[in-house]
Amino acid sequence: MAQTNPAFEEKAAPARGSIREFAGYYRPHLRLFLLDLCCALVISLVDIFFPVFTRRVLYDYIPHQMMRTFALMAALMLVMFLIRTAAQWFVTYLGHVMGVRIEADMRADIFAHMQKLGFSFYDKNRTGLLMSRVTTDLFEITELAHHGPEDLFISFVTLTGAFIVLWSIQWKLALVLMVCVPLIVIFVALRRSRMMRISREVKARTAGINAEIESSISGIRVAKAFGNERAEIKKFTHATDRYVEAKSGYYKVMADFHSGTELFMNLMSLSVICAGCYLIMKEQMDVATLVTFNMYVASVQSPIRKLTQFTEQFTQGMAGFQRFRAIMHEQPDIADSPDAKPLENVRGEIEFRDVTFTYDSEKETVLEGVNLHIRPGEMLALVGPSGGGKSTLCQLIPRFYEVTGGSVTVDGQDVRDVRLADLRNSIGIVQQDVFLFAGTILENIRYGRPGATMDEVIEAAKQAEIHEDIMRMPNGYDTIAGERGIMLSGGQKQRVSIARIFLKNPRVLILDEATSALDTVTERRIQAAFDRLAKGRTTLVIAHRLSTIKNADEIIVIGEHGILERGTHAQLVELGGVYAGLAHGAGLTE
Repeated sequence: MAQTNPAFEEKAAPARGSIREFAGYYRPHLRLFLLDLCCALVISLVDIFFPVFTRRVLYDYIPHQMMRTFALMAALMLVMFLIRTAAQWFVTYLGHVMGVRIEADMRADIFAHMQKLGFSFYDKNRTGLLMSRVTTDLFEITELAHHGPEDLFISFVTLTGAFIVLWSIQWKLALVLMVCVPLIVIFVALRRSRMMRISREVKARTAGINAEIESSISGIRVAKAFGNERAEIKKFTHATDRYVEAKSGYYKVMADFHSGTELFMNLMSLSVICAGCYLIMKEQMDVATLVTFNMYVASVQSPIRKLTQFTEQFTQGMAGFQRFRAIMHEQPDIADSPDAKPLENVRGEIEFRDVTFTYDSEKETVLEGVNLHIRPGEMLALVGPSGGGKSTLCQLIPRFYEVTGGSVTVDGQDVRDVRLADLRNSIGIVQQDVFLFAGTILENIRYGRPGATMDEVIEAAKQAEIHEDIMRMPNGYDTIAGERGIMLSGGQKQRVSIARIFLKNPRVLILDEATSALDTVTERRIQAAFDRLAKGRTTLVIAHRLSTIKNADEIIVIGEHGILERGTHAQLVELGGVYAGLAHGAGLTE
């Protein structure tokens, strides 16, 4: 089971550049973003004006019994509150729509980028962990994208407006607030980094749970076959306990954060009351001014609470964004070169020139000094022990992995110098472990050429000898194949995979032990489809059953690090080497 690449995980930590990259996702939604901020501005201005109106009532309208003016101002405030309600509706609805669109953009970007990453990346990272990067890690992005700028903007406008008004009313009391607020901001800033670190840990543990779930569900039949359900539950429980431990640590830090913030807020209210009472006793201020100030304290506390909420949203959202960013900064190990050339009118001539390959620089060499020439339309068979490098050799042709040394050419062009899309479109691969998508049989066959007509799909199915089986199914071509094709038999899955290769119509064909898991009767039936499929194509066949490759144009015996024997079936039997021993065991020496 592939583990997460430690170097890959370390890339999630640095935050430099994260905010700039995050802000770039607002660009396509700028109009919606500006409308959201305009509505937020309206909300802030109404909140600032209401205490001013209250002070007027206390100072002017009530003492002078200005009933008409009071009624007009009350009606004006009612209109303002209705406008504020409409602005709040837009902020809540459109703001969240903008947030979810940004989240969708990020999810589309990371999925598209993951399509570019090579096999080696997926060899080192578990599926469940990668799923977390695409799904759960981005869930908090919606809230951060919506509320983050909005809360910051409202807080800035409200605090600025409130301090301006308060300073004009009583500067000494305003000075008390101006001392208290920075202390709260400093406290919030100091706590943010710790919350960020623990939030990243929680997300890593969540990814671990997703990996365990994905692994357990994918292997549920194996678990049941071995009666290991309890062991699977134990593994999952262990992962869950680690998650609970991390989450508990996060909630502890969050409790310290919120309780500390509330303490500072209460101390701010107490400071205003004490300072205000002192000024009243010194006859430097009256009670009405203190009441107005207390109302503004509430107005100041509201944006401060928004800032604390923003801090929590920021830590969770940016922790997810940094993990998202780690994948987005992962460079594909295999990609088109800047001057990649098209590969057109492929004939199927393949040549390996002194090819050496290792999966990792610290591991032993898998292939060493391999030289091989395959003519157009020729069938080449590869035999040898498991792990000898047969599949690796074939995977170097479509550049699933990059050669460590030497070169692989198709029609005389180095595969590193041609466009990947052209190269892979010219190659069809059928493997032992057939993967079918959880859609219909039609969708799975048409995957070979998405724009194919129904008639072309049916013809491909007939060539693969699966059409009659499909027509006997309840919904014909619209029958659901199930997860990984579980609703079909092994032979049916294999023939569906052959049908989509017929539809793709590549010039080069790779059959990687495509019949080794099938019974003899099914294998004979599929072999007939393979014979039709291979006709006129350059074909590489990896097989354990020598009966399927007896008539190959050339047979290569691959051992440790390279080619041991080569020749036709008759030549290798006569040679009396490794192949002759295998053929004798299979009863093919006569």
